[in-house]
Amino acid sequence: MRPLTDSLDSERVGVSIARCEPGWRSKPHDHAAEDHEEINVLLDGEATVVIDDEPVDLKAGDAVWIPPTATRQIRNGDVESAFVLVSGPATDRRSATCPDEPGSWVIDGFVG
Repeated sequence: MRPLTDSLDSERVGVSIARCEPGWRSKPHDHAAEDHEEINVLLDGEATVVIDDEPVDLKAGDAVWIPPTATRQIRNGDVESAFVLVSGPATDRRSATCPDEPGSWVIDGFVG
């Protein structure tokens, strides 16, 4: 995962590029504590974004909006995929809150 927010001098919008390995899954999480919404744009590959237990299948070029309180999870398909993740307001905190685990976790598991 490569955060672009700092290099773009962004103060209100977070932007990251994420390359996900085949079969990779993020932990289900939300961003309610930071109160930031998110847009996931799939650039390449196929993936499913699960939003509040509702799967949204994406193919290259598709995008999905996620409200701050919604639980979300990326489930990558059989090939490497590439996302642009846009969030606002921007945050320096590169973590998320999981409903099933106390505390927060650092967002990892991305390629590049």
